[in-house]
Amino acid sequence: MSELTELSYALDTFYFLICGVLVMWMAAGFAMLEAGLVRAKNTAEILTKNIALFAIACTMYLLVGYYIMYSSPGGGFLPNLGVLLGGENGMDAVLAGGDDAPYYSMRADYFFQVVFVATAMSIVSGAVAERMKLWAFLAFAVVMTGLIYPVSGYWTWGGGWLSEAGFSDYAGSGIVHMAGAAAALAGVLVLGPRKGKYGRDGSIYAIPGANLPLATLGTFILWMGWFGFNGGSELKLSDISSANNVAQVLVNTNAAAAGGVIAALIIAKLWFRKADLTMTLNGALAGLVAITADPLSPSAPAAALIGAVGGVIVVAAIVGLDKLKIDDPVGAISVHGVVGIWGLLAVPLNNGDATFGAQLLGIVGIFAWVFLASLIVWGILKAVMGVRVSEEEEYEGVDLAECGMEAYPEFSVAKK
Repeated sequence: MSELTELSYALDTFYFLICGVLVMWMAAGFAMLEAGLVRAKNTAEILTKNIALFAIACTMYLLVGYYIMYSSPGGGFLPNLGVLLGGENGMDAVLAGGDDAPYYSMRADYFFQVVFVATAMSIVSGAVAERMKLWAFLAFAVVMTGLIYPVSGYWTWGGGWLSEAGFSDYAGSGIVHMAGAAAALAGVLVLGPRKGKYGRDGSIYAIPGANLPLATLGTFILWMGWFGFNGGSELKLSDISSANNVAQVLVNTNAAAAGGVIAALIIAKLWFRKADLTMTLNGALAGLVAITADPLSPSAPAAALIGAVGGVIVVAAIVGLDKLKIDDPVGAISVHGVVGIWGLLAVPLNNGDATFGAQLLGIVGIFAWVFLASLIVWGILKAVMGVRVSEEEEYEGVDLAECGMEAYPEFSVAKK
């Protein structure tokens, strides 16, 4: 290797790793967001879920997931099975992603990809909060991160049939976010709603979160981490064109999030007559999810508009799912699923290489696989170990039932 090539290798590997660290920080964002939007009596359990699912995702993706996703390019339907990262030779350099990608460490590529699968699993956590058994959730995480996500990931980023069909998803509006929402929807349908959420006469009762400052902090952390999520998906930084692309991606990512906030805030004011904070927070996330499918092609004003449409959609989706009695405590299915679909459909509006037909095929293929596979796994877990805590445990809070402790013990009254 020439000195220039070695420098490029070092820069791109380092950039990849730093972006992976930013995406890993999103795990903290999900944990804080979810902890803020659930009731105090369920906080310790949801924090336990978030750190445990991250560890499970990292382990399963190391053992089998990464190999499933990237071992057999060529347009196929079924991937290979096996274990990667056993012992690369020499400079550990691989050409990943085609002729436009850099040489960089395979381990850096793995590190960047593993935090993506953890993100997909984090989406499930919030949607099934406050009534799911901890160990049933963790058992599902093993299958989701070790098999379900890697298979659809192989179909797309791994060079499988959806990739060959022309499906385009720059950083994962569908591959990561919609997939996580599809798994979450299957879990919510098997679980059913929280007690007291819906009345027999069709009434809908709000169940406010315990800590909105924490939820707001989580949203800002996610916003920050998203710069690594989308920026790292450019795959390189070491030439002028790629550096300019990264700058465009970060500007568009930020613009879309801002557009989502403003639109959701205005819609909430018009619809509910109040500046609803939770809708505004979800508007930021909706803008980020919407632009993730293609943060490179649009101009910055167009990116803001894409995010704004996401902000409008997410408010309508949260209200709509509630009317269907689909109980999602944090709005994850709406943010990541419904808006993820919008993001994928928006790609051809700015990217001439993408088609609506290929995007629709990807949406149907990914959603159908993840939803049906997850539904089967949730069903098996329900039959074998049960997935829902008892009515008494739900009433008292899953913190005590599952973790034997409370996140806010100062609110407890000691029994004499």
